[in-house]
Amino acid sequence: MGIILHDYQTTLKSRVTLAGFGVHSGKPVSISFLPSDADSGITFHHGDCDGREIRALVSEIGATDLSTVLGDPSGFHVATVEHVMAALLGLGIDNVIVETDGNEMPILDGSAAGFVEAIDQVGIETQDVKRRYIRVIQPVRIESGASWAEFLPYDGTRFEVEIDFESPAIGRQAYAADIDANVFRREIARARTFGFMKDVERLWAAGYALGSSLENSVVIGEDSRVINMEGLRYKDEFVRHKMLDAMGDLALAGARFIGCFRSHRGGHRLNAAALRRLLSDRSAFEIVETNRRERGRSAEMTAVNAAVYAPWVL
Repeated sequence: MGIILHDYQTTLKSRVTLAGFGVHSGKPVSISFLPSDADSGITFHHGDCDGREIRALVSEIGATDLSTVLGDPSGFHVATVEHVMAALLGLGIDNVIVETDGNEMPILDGSAAGFVEAIDQVGIETQDVKRRYIRVIQPVRIESGASWAEFLPYDGTRFEVEIDFESPAIGRQAYAADIDANVFRREIARARTFGFMKDVERLWAAGYALGSSLENSVVIGEDSRVINMEGLRYKDEFVRHKMLDAMGDLALAGARFIGCFRSHRGGHRLNAAALRRLLSDRSAFEIVETNRRERGRSAEMTAVNAAVYAPWVL
């Protein structure tokens, strides 16, 4: 598939608000997406903490155990940001303020569909500043036991994700796709988070997953069957959700990337480690923007000089 690029940055046309519960805290939380200036990126603002904010960057990750947490987990932080970030990346939104009254994003139905619907209510606005991309020019790979992840040069934005679980309800699944807004909406956004009943009970006892339920998670019972009455939304919903998580984690690069991300038995920790590895090696990527001489012509990519301080500088 050929590369699909958009020349200019985007934000939202107006404010939109939605509410729910944190999957781990079980507490009610309300968030709002607000338009933001070009080159401002994605920022999380906490209204109950004197307006403090956290930029949505890999350098701000404070934990990756059960979800992706930005900030200090024992202090000011915003948890479970991956589904929000996946929605913004999938729909092609560069600059947004995410205003929240809690320390965790709402889980909604366990997918990114609710965030997509909220964004669709207000629409996307094109700004007058060129969008910059991180283009992978050299392979970068990281391994952890039987798990691995890598970035490869590719003429587009592609994800190739494979999972392998002992449970016969999941088994070995693989999913690959070149990402654009249509593919994200149709193939990825509705894939829900999942877990095993035995693990959920253990997490409840430890004070986690307090908001987890059959309304926001695909749950596998002791008999290795999905116990949700509605069943699966996709026959391979498990791996599609892992792709959703990977998209959300890699959205913390601070700019969209051109390349292929591949992972085997990955998760939040591995995704973050792979992204850090890529951004720490300036020989592995370059910063580019589109260069169209005539309207309607295919895009050519031109390398640009990045500012001394930029999101991709760790």
